[in-house]
Amino acid sequence: MHYFQYSEDKLFCENVPVQKIADSVGTPFYLYSRRTFVRHYRRLDQAFAGTDHLICFAIKANPNIALCRVLSREGAGAEVVSGGELYRALRAGVPNERIVFNGNGKTAAELEYGLESRILMFCVDSELELELLNDVAGRAGGKAPIAVRVNPDVPVETHPHVATGLRESKFGLALDRAMRCYDFAASADNLEVVGIHAHIGSQLLELGPFRDVVSRLAQAVGELKENRIAVRYIDLGGGLGITYSDEVPPSYEDYAAMVSEYARGLGCVVVMEPGRSLIGNAGILVTKVLYVKQSEVKTFVVVDAAMNDLIRPSLYGAYHEIIPVTKRDSAGPTMRADVVGGICESGDFLARDRELPRMEAGDLLAVMSAGAYGAAMSSTYNSRPLIPEVLVSEDTFKVIRRRPSYEDMIALELTGEEVG
Repeated sequence: MHYFQYSEDKLFCENVPVQKIADSVGTPFYLYSRRTFVRHYRRLDQAFAGTDHLICFAIKANPNIALCRVLSREGAGAEVVSGGELYRALRAGVPNERIVFNGNGKTAAELEYGLESRILMFCVDSELELELLNDVAGRAGGKAPIAVRVNPDVPVETHPHVATGLRESKFGLALDRAMRCYDFAASADNLEVVGIHAHIGSQLLELGPFRDVVSRLAQAVGELKENRIAVRYIDLGGGLGITYSDEVPPSYEDYAAMVSEYARGLGCVVVMEPGRSLIGNAGILVTKVLYVKQSEVKTFVVVDAAMNDLIRPSLYGAYHEIIPVTKRDSAGPTMRADVVGGICESGDFLARDRELPRMEAGDLLAVMSAGAYGAAMSSTYNSRPLIPEVLVSEDTFKVIRRRPSYEDMIALELTGEEVG
């Protein structure tokens, strides 16, 4: 469900015409519907109303501080995987006791930052990280709250790059090794066991793998209690998929019912780390057609957005629906074309062999379901500036990340004059 819809053949975000925003901001830009992602958060929160829970928004999906602040005011926490994401979460007003620090490559400096910030817990990814955290906490004169990330070796139907719970994955520990980590942590001077964690992948469309993970973690919690190791938080990670084309992901209500079935009686707070499922369909990429180029074998619609702005199609072969900002007659002429950007790579495309209404230079297109891992993964490749981000709330819009100038882009570099 989202609040991007046509009215009299014009695409609106909530109550604001997309064309009006384009005229004001210029293209390309990311556009978010506040009403959409707040609705998603509230639905998920309500689905777990009968279960003690904490929803920690996965900052990696979209790190814009304004968006994080909106969710924080709704009661969300944050899941972070770097010192930079922790900084963003704190600047967005996320209470430190609602922040979970994940990741398999935390540095000593990042661990220190998390300790100083008094976050809820560190989800430890290896034995060596656990030992390092114990040392860091000892030097800081405190105790570090930890959960161990379990790798449950659960197969999932998703892109290999975002399947994170398989035996060959770089993330987490097999259950027997995780249990040894808990034994170490329970006897360590500077560690406090508070939780257990798993995350098996992203864009998952079936409940079966989630059920396997929850049942295994619930069993592990029982074993830990038998060994007099108390666990207060059972962190299930994220991973619920969204609709990009014709996918039908599980509902929040079905997911919550399944989790509650296994979590009931454990005495644990259920922690979730949704990202894509909250923000994915709440954002679009708006781009302008520059040229329509006909080669000997195919047609190219060249737009002013490119793979540096939205890399998912190039990186994952991901599908994003593309629709015109001004709706065309459904019976009108169409064209089959590649939608491409101006990057000097043949892999620079937003869509390939896509059936579209006939396009002309100056037309605006909306690339749908771009709220997650769009702006977050963008770059300045080819020295192209990062593009603005705009937030709509009912009938108003605000730029929440401005377009940098060329001067902004080189502000951290030494110029020729300084080099000498």
